[in-house]
Amino acid sequence: MPKEFSRTQRVRELIQRELAYLIQREMGDSHLGLITISEVEISPDLKEARVYITILESNTSTEKTVQSLNDAAGLLRHHLAQRLTLRTTPRLQFVYDSSLETGNRLLALIDSIKSDNQNS
Repeated sequence: MPKEFSRTQRVRELIQRELAYLIQREMGDSHLGLITISEVEISPDLKEARVYITILESNTSTEKTVQSLNDAAGLLRHHLAQRLTLRTTPRLQFVYDSSLETGNRLLALIDSIKSDNQNS
């Protein structure tokens, strides 16, 4: 059985950490809001990376925030290449991760069911 902690896993964690720093420091746009990188998926050849983000506070819609990040993907890739010691830096694609909203909605539904059962 292969080890779970592979090179792909290490690169994924490294890219997640560095992108979080770069988005916070280099792209200090106030309209982007508070962005968290929840997951990074990398292709086996390390040439493509899908970056899942959650947006906690924002002045703009999620679509515009994701579009802004995708527009700046080339710049972020350039900064990543300068900070990382990889042969090739993966192309970045930003995707909105709605799991936080889904979880909150499910918790609200569970709480409403509990309160209905207690009132009955």
